[in-house]
Amino acid sequence: MQMVPLTATARDEKANPKVLRRANQVPGVVYGHKAQMSIQCSEKELHSAFIKAGESTLVELDVAGKKIPVLFKSVDFDPVSDREIHVDFYAVNMDKEIETMVPVHFDGEAPAVKTLGGVIVIAHDHVKVRCLPKNLPHSIVVSIAGLDAFHSSVSVKDLKVPAGVKVMDGEDTVLLTIQEPRKEEVIEVVAAVPAEGAAAAAVPGAEGAPGAEGAAPAAGEAQSKEKGAKEKSGDKKK
Repeated sequence: MQMVPLTATARDEKANPKVLRRANQVPGVVYGHKAQMSIQCSEKELHSAFIKAGESTLVELDVAGKKIPVLFKSVDFDPVSDREIHVDFYAVNMDKEIETMVPVHFDGEAPAVKTLGGVIVIAHDHVKVRCLPKNLPHSIVVSIAGLDAFHSSVSVKDLKVPAGVKVMDGEDTVLLTIQEPRKEEVIEVVAAVPAEGAAAAAVPGAEGAPGAEGAAPAAGEAQSKEKGAKEKSGDKKK
């Protein structure tokens, strides 16, 4: 078992954290098995150790010559610069089992993606494991080369873990699945159809148009009145 080395020094709790950070030092605490102390360590060395170890690999923390096996418990980052500004370490008992999260790495290429155009959907990329600190894996690798159809998946039961390591998540917990590609949405444009009345109104004399039925009788009535007026005028001349 190989630990990631990191050197730290005891920290005066009265020291101003802002002053420490300006000096490229990151304040932190160590707690857990036979350890309870405030520390500080080089920002550069801390960053390098965190990249290598993550939260699933033991770190050998050297404080004034005393070496303590720890795990990164939490790291706080500045929201603007994204630099580490505080760290918590958990000191482990090497003779006692621990529970922690371990990342899952999906290896290979799924035929359902390569040949069918499927889409990989990752539901969980970490699992909780229980084991002695010395057996703690940095990550768990699982192949997806056998996923050759839509809706095929990788579950916890498909993981192969080292001896002495137990996955605490349910066996049927789905970690990754292959989904069908989304179909492009087709928007059909339908030409506007005028209302029946409006269409009739647009065609003079059409059935339903204004004056279509009443226009002819009205015209005939006017002509009759005009003819009657002329006849009366002729009678008067005689």
